[in-house]
Amino acid sequence: MSPPSRLRRPRSRLPAEQRTADIMVEAAAVFCEKGYAQASTAEIAARVGVVEGTLYRYFQTKRDLFIKVVEQFYERSFGDYDQQLRGLRGTSNRLRFLVWKHLALFHAQPRMCRLITEELRTWPEYRQTSVYQLNRNYTQHVLRVVREGVAAGEFRAGVPPRIVRDMIFGGCEHHTWSYLRGEGDFDAAAAADAITDLVCRGLAPRGAANAGAVEEPVGRLENVAARLENLARVRAPVRRPRRAARSGA
Repeated sequence: MSPPSRLRRPRSRLPAEQRTADIMVEAAAVFCEKGYAQASTAEIAARVGVVEGTLYRYFQTKRDLFIKVVEQFYERSFGDYDQQLRGLRGTSNRLRFLVWKHLALFHAQPRMCRLITEELRTWPEYRQTSVYQLNRNYTQHVLRVVREGVAAGEFRAGVPPRIVRDMIFGGCEHHTWSYLRGEGDFDAAAAADAITDLVCRGLAPRGAANAGAVEEPVGRLENVAARLENLARVRAPVRRPRRAARSGA
């Protein structure tokens, strides 16, 4: 009589959607901690609790996984932009919200933002990625608000909206650069006030009728500048002078 066959307990497998979600959570953490170049799929798999080959059942390459992680970041961060903007009235208020949102995201997610600006955007094929298109869709909100301001007579015509967009996002990224590198801090609300006031003043229709309207923004801008200067003095990192290197014998 042959021995009874052993009953094998079937392995419990997670649904594909849950496994994909788990992989992306751990991948985002590893990419942010190590950077794209230094991140390894072996470490990501170990954190998920699977063998490395399992990752390639859900993502073709490490690069594909990285792109999906960044896509998810964009969708979660900016997916409700249109709805939020619909609740705001006035060009300056809408513009200020967009600037603040961008700065606040940099403050809340410095590792991911640094990963995108330092690594992803330097790829030669960046413009062919889905993230490039997501970023274009995101920055279109500023272009639309500026054009609406011109149509409403709040902004003067003649200044290319793309120049305004580049100044805003370039200024935000330059202002937050030290923070992204782990040096000091910044006040997202104060910076948003300063940038918005500068843009609105620069785009204000020319003429004596607007001279009085500029007085209030100028006063606010001076107050904001003082807040930023105080913040920089209080939170600036203390740097110790380097010792002079000894000359060899």
